[in-house]
Formats: sequence, C-alpha cells, structure tokens
Amino acid sequence: MKDHGEKGASVLDDVVKALSSHCDDSISPLKRKMVAEPLPSRDAVIEATELVRSALFPGYYGDYQFSPGAMPHAIGTMLDRASRIFEEQMLRAFCFFCDNRRDACPSCPGLARERTRDFMKALPRVQRLLMTDVHAAYLGDPAATCPAETVFCYPGIFAITFQRIAHELYLLKVPLLPRIITEHAHSATGIDIHPGAAIGESFFIDHGTGVVIGETTSIGRNVRLYQGVTLGAKSFPLDKDGNPIKGVKRHPDVEDDVIVYAGATILGTVRVGKGSQIGSNVWLTRDVEPGSFIGQAAAKKS
Repeated sequence: MKDHGEKGASVLDDVVKALSSHCDDSISPLKRKMVAEPLPSRDAVIEATELVRSALFPGYYGDYQFSPGAMPHAIGTMLDRASRIFEEQMLRAFCFFCDNRRDACPSCPGLARERTRDFMKALPRVQRLLMTDVHAAYLGDPAATCPAETVFCYPGIFAITFQRIAHELYLLKVPLLPRIITEHAHSATGIDIHPGAAIGESFFIDHGTGVVIGETTSIGRNVRLYQGVTLGAKSFPLDKDGNPIKGVKRHPDVEDDVIVYAGATILGTVRVGKGSQIGSNVWLTRDVEPGSFIGQAAAKKS
C-alpha cells in the first residue's frame, strides 16, 4: 500500500507540473497574473447583477421585504452593495489586462471608480427601457395574465434584463464582466444575446429557447422574436493568417415593428425593413424592404 501511495503521489506531482507549465502564450496573462493578482469572480459579478435586477424591479426578486415607504432605502441598500462589488470586479478585470501590479497601478483603481459611477448613472434609463419590454411582453402574449407575470416568469424578460445591464458595461469598455453576465443568462434561459447588441425599446422574445443575437446586431423599437431565431453572421472577413477579423460589422440590422417567427435564421449585414414579418424557418441572407412578408417560398426564390 505504501508503494502504491508513493507511486500515486509521484504521478500527481508530474501532472501538477505539467498543468502548471503548459499554458500557451494565448493565455499568458493568466500565468503572469494568477499568482499575485486576483481574477474577476464570476459569482461576485452575478451577485452584483442580481442586486441591480432587484433594484430595477423592486420587490420582485431576492429576499427583500419592505413597505412602499421604505422602498428608497431598500433600493439604496441594494445599489450600495452592488456598486462596491462592481467596482472591485471592474478593478480586477482592468488589472487583468494591465502591465502594472495592482498595488502600484496609476490608472486602474480610478478607472474602476469612474466606470462604476457611470454605470450606476445609467440605471434609470435601463429601468425605463425594461418597463417598455415588460409592457411589450404583456401585450404581445395572449397567455400573459398581467405584466407582473412576465417579470416573474418569462425567460425573455430575464435574458433582456441581464443583457441591458451587460450592454451598459460593454459601452463603458469594461472587459470580461459583460460576457460573464450574458452567459449566465444564456445558461439559465437558453437565450444567447451578446452584450454588444444594440436593442431598442419594447423588445419581446416569446418562449425564447434557442434565440441567438450576435454582437453587432442592431434591433429597433417594438420588435418581437420567437424561439429558435438566429440573428447571426454569414461569414467572417479573415486576416492574413486566416483568422476572423475582430470588431467589424457582421450581423443584421432589424428595423422597428418587425416580427421574426420561430426558427428563422437571418445572417450577415442585411437590413430587415420596418414593419416586416419573417416567417418560421426562413433562411434569409438578403435585405428586406419595409412592410414585407417573407415566407419560405419567397426566401427560396431569392
């Protein structure tokens, strides 16, 4: 038994050495930072996001019980904790990509404070947008008994809430955190919305499972998507090494008052004109004039 234990320990020593030394250059910041610098915590980012969601929809989420008169205090308590967590996690994210040590960095702590303040200032606007989304969900679904039901129960409201929060961080050029937030919503709902997608008011995703919305997508006002819809890229421009070039427009623009039915796929830098309807299971890679209806037969002819 002793010999077996010694051999087992030797094997583990070899494995530990291999795992410690085989990080390739593409993730070299991890090797450089992980010993002395704390990395962003996924759990902390989600906790802060849940606190913000609770503040945006007071009384709906979490264990907070308060009277109407105590609402400002309750919201303030939630946002105070959320802002502290976000500032720390932003600092970790900025420092992850910084060449300086955290304890000697001249810029990251101030940048984290500034971005946290800017993010908090954006929350009233985010709440106004979300109220239009809730209203759209209630009006757009005959099964909805009241707006509160959509807030409590609908995966589309969950996903768009997290995306709108993440989008503000994306606009502020905060690294890592926006994707942590939207990937959490993706895992919880099956709805994958990149934090970079620009989405107008009164947005409704009905059912939602399997919806994919890419980074450079723009969506206008009063747009409705059903389950299985993809707003994706048709192809990627490549660099000299054959890798996709980052930061270029590659996803659709969907104008106001558009409905995209279940299973439709819209790819590339196409424009879907105002008031159009895209039928179920349509594969679309061309522009659509305003007011059009595109069914499978029309899509095949194009």
